[in-house]
Amino acid sequence: MSSHGRTVIVVTVTAFALSILLNLGSNSLMAAFPLYVSLMLLAIVILLGIIFDVIGVAAAAGRETPLHAMASNRVRGARQGIWLVRHADKVSVFCNDVVGDIGGTLSGAIGASIVFQLVSSGFPLTETVLSTLMIAAVAALTVGGKAMAKSFAISHSVEILLLAGKLLYALEKIGFDFGKKKARRARIRDRS
Repeated sequence: MSSHGRTVIVVTVTAFALSILLNLGSNSLMAAFPLYVSLMLLAIVILLGIIFDVIGVAAAAGRETPLHAMASNRVRGARQGIWLVRHADKVSVFCNDVVGDIGGTLSGAIGASIVFQLVSSGFPLTETVLSTLMIAAVAALTVGGKAMAKSFAISHSVEILLLAGKLLYALEKIGFDFGKKKARRARIRDRS
């Protein structure tokens, strides 16, 4: 099986598992939270979807040259930014598709939970009207936020990639491995 085929299978299985876990977790937690906490959580999920969309677009639109200049000056996160550009297809799939779609599903579940909380508390609008308004609000915030963020991501791709690279650098320092060591070992093994 090709590398692309394996990537598609891994992404599909990961999205399926994460969707189940996050949806089960959100449904059980939403029942215990007051309305304002549910609204804040909905805003956070939408914002995370927009942030990951920005990173995915920046990786696809980014150029290596300015990041190489920074890496030669040992700027933290520059090497990781180069890695993001070189793997833009996988970064975009993960950030835009996996996180974006799971965020959309999760925000829908949280929105439904908020509607249920409002109906249960005796809110004067019907469930149909509340559901319609909630779906429209979530869609407008998500689509509008991503549309506004895309042009920003394209015009400021280097800064965004450096910031994302600094986050990856910090995660590497505390022990996360993003596959670089495995790839390096494979290259060394292939040379011998």
